[in-house]
Amino acid sequence: MKEFGWSSDSDDVEMLMSRNCPRVVNESIEDETVDDQCDANAGNGLNMIDGVNLGDVDGVNFISTSSSGPFDPFIGKEFDEVEDAQAFYKAYARRKGFAIRTNHTQLSRGDKKLIGVHYVCTREGFRRESLKQKERQILEPAETKIGCKATMCIRKEEERWVVCKFVAQHNHELLTPKSTSMLRGHRGVTRVQKNLILTLNESGVPMRKIMSVLSKEAGGDFNIGCIGKDVENYLGNKRKKLFEEGDAQRLYAYFLERQCKEPGFVYSMQVDENGCMGSCFWADARSRSAYQYFGDVVTFDATYLTNVYKMPFVPFSGVNHHHQTIMFGCALLVNETAESYIWLLRTWQEAMLGRAPSTIITDDDKAMAKAIAEVLPNTTHRLCLWHILQKFSEHLAHVYNKFPEFQKEFHHCIHETVTSDEFEEEWVSIVVKYGLVGNDWLQNLYNRREKWVPAYLRTTFCAGMSTTQRSESMNKFFKDYVRASTMVSDFVHQYEKALDARYFKEKEKDVRTKSTRPVLKTCWEIEEEAAKVYTRKSFNIFQDELFNCQRYKATKVHQEGESKTYEVAPRGNDKRIYYVSLDCIEAKAICICHMFEFLGIMCRHILCVFMKKNNLDCLPHHYVLERWTINAKSRAICDIPNSEGHVSTQEDPTIRKSRLMMQFYDIAELGSQSRFKMDHLSLALDKVHKELLLMGNVEEQNFEVGDMSRNDSPMLRSQVISNFSQTIQDPQRVPTKGRPKSLRAKNPRETQSVKKRRCSICKIEGHTKNNCPSLG
Repeated sequence: MKEFGWSSDSDDVEMLMSRNCPRVVNESIEDETVDDQCDANAGNGLNMIDGVNLGDVDGVNFISTSSSGPFDPFIGKEFDEVEDAQAFYKAYARRKGFAIRTNHTQLSRGDKKLIGVHYVCTREGFRRESLKQKERQILEPAETKIGCKATMCIRKEEERWVVCKFVAQHNHELLTPKSTSMLRGHRGVTRVQKNLILTLNESGVPMRKIMSVLSKEAGGDFNIGCIGKDVENYLGNKRKKLFEEGDAQRLYAYFLERQCKEPGFVYSMQVDENGCMGSCFWADARSRSAYQYFGDVVTFDATYLTNVYKMPFVPFSGVNHHHQTIMFGCALLVNETAESYIWLLRTWQEAMLGRAPSTIITDDDKAMAKAIAEVLPNTTHRLCLWHILQKFSEHLAHVYNKFPEFQKEFHHCIHETVTSDEFEEEWVSIVVKYGLVGNDWLQNLYNRREKWVPAYLRTTFCAGMSTTQRSESMNKFFKDYVRASTMVSDFVHQYEKALDARYFKEKEKDVRTKSTRPVLKTCWEIEEEAAKVYTRKSFNIFQDELFNCQRYKATKVHQEGESKTYEVAPRGNDKRIYYVSLDCIEAKAICICHMFEFLGIMCRHILCVFMKKNNLDCLPHHYVLERWTINAKSRAICDIPNSEGHVSTQEDPTIRKSRLMMQFYDIAELGSQSRFKMDHLSLALDKVHKELLLMGNVEEQNFEVGDMSRNDSPMLRSQVISNFSQTIQDPQRVPTKGRPKSLRAKNPRETQSVKKRRCSICKIEGHTKNNCPSLG
């Protein structure tokens, strides 16, 4: 398939000073908008060492800074490194209730080496007048600088750093240690937190729940070390870098990498004359193999918007032997024209080894209908009943409002009629009764009744589906993984995770079916045989029909040779009578409900006739569809290699990391039991960490290179290789404003204004009978 000079605590300011001839190289003028990203590891660690009680009552208070404690700065205090002095003053500031920043530094005149640093309170200085007079499009941030003089200066003397100036007094209120953790100078996202945040974000976890997880891991909100805005900024910066790399190019690189690693993976991507990405389609080996087993009925719709480009997500889905939704590939379309659908269907059919489905279910879209008629002329095209019924309230609103009984009669005509003759009779009666004879829209829909009316669909196998509910359920399922702001290069990863979750559910059902036995409800041998053949869900449907057949009575009403007709009537209040035609020689029966033709499992009416004929000793083989059996996937698909997909081995880095993490959790639990154990574990980890850094990884690299070469061998390469000589540009982004729109394209009925409630006593809108003024 193919298609076409030094750094401050915030790492933002770098300044130097000179000792013999003081010279300011750069002076930091920090405003409230300057990022004060801090070393969270030092801040959080010193919290525990300094014994700060984070359970103090939150608030602000005046803290006396005249007295000097054992951990307070003083003139003459020495440090080995600049970082030690910075961490010390930062810990002191955290205990006292303020934050610090590097104001300026000094360089030596000759060799330009760092010889002095000046740390100040973040509220030192004043906002520049030019910034105050600047016209802002957004609300001006509150001022933080009020001229605080608190400071600590250090100077290098020989090989040591000595405090040469210290001012402890502040001209503002100081926070409690608990509240200090929310100051920008003490906030920061640690490396461990970044990994956890990325993992949760890729799994579709919303921001509020990410913060909840971080709070749980840190032991409380005040111990996290950052706030929600910091996490949002971190994720935003990651997204910005991805956009700079090129979203479409990353998607294309992912496809190429996936082809090399996974045999049977196929994709196709369109590129326009400007080099921008157009529609793309992809399917893995599992989806392609599943289609060979369960591809007789397929549903797809394009009502789900998943990305910043508003490209519709079009999933091909069906139902497997456990009656679960299963994927047959998916696509992102640049538009919803007939040409796009024609390209998609042809590409998809080629990926599915040229096999066309027997039935395809879509919503009522002219472009889809045109594409299906051209690409799949021998496929039965059905329309989604749900989408059709949603349009009735829109086009026939005047009838719904004028005649309250219309909805009930219309529902009976569509859902309760069994035969086409019954439907025709009731339809004509309704059209005449409510004056809809000249309604062009209704007449156009009636002319296509074979595509959506259940009475006409019963004779065609649809695996029990009359709507695109499988696609709709997949849309709801994917909502947990993607959002309207998801980039297409991220979407393919999320799609893969969602697909893995689906196949894991299928494996669960396989294990449950093969490792347990269902409870039988009757003494007939046909039930016991069905329990051995069918999957658990299919057997439950069959068992329900078998058990309920006892509530019916079969009476022979006609016989012609070996063909007999039975009247099957319920024993209760239900007046519906069903007719079953039985061929006694071949033991084949046809019921007017056509449940077997539509679903593939015998109905209770046929079973009632078999019970009368004492034919419930065995399950007739011609009434067993392979797609509903336990061994539905036993047939090998030779044209699609490695149909089970990629399986992680013990040498996979992810597996190695998982095993180590499980071991670390046990060690961390023991180490947290006391301060002595924690110190011992910390020293041991530091030692191991240094040893690992010094160890050579030549052996591991050689092994991984050899493993890659084995995966890249010609026998395991993907069947389809596509390549572009040019760089693929991103599609045009669709800007959004305000709250993200719903991911699903809504029906007009959903956007209609809700009818106001009326009081049941006075019939006036705006109140109910509980507070009706007439009762006063």
